[in-house]
Amino acid sequence: MADFDPEKFEDKYVHYFNELQRAYKDAFNEMNERYDSELVHAIDQQVLNESEPFYEGDGEFRVDLPENPTDRVQGIVAPDEKVEEVLDRYVARIESELARTFGFESGGE
Repeated sequence: MADFDPEKFEDKYVHYFNELQRAYKDAFNEMNERYDSELVHAIDQQVLNESEPFYEGDGEFRVDLPENPTDRVQGIVAPDEKVEEVLDRYVARIESELARTFGFESGGE
């Protein structure tokens, strides 16, 4: 892992692309083991593919989602509440994985 530099994170896809991929992949694998895989895949492909991670400072990351994320999930029979619950947990998992990947925490929920 490269040493984390908050200023370089502003151009994250140039400086930290591999680390971002790893964090998202690790979060996906964790979610896929715990929740309905069809729903996890739909969220991954239809919502998170347009998400944007940001470094907030003090080892904290935030993932911004596109507008109306629940409405984007198509082809899955699940109540909106379930989609929202899994999406919220997925985003929290990504934020945790980003912190872990960049050396701010040891990981685990």
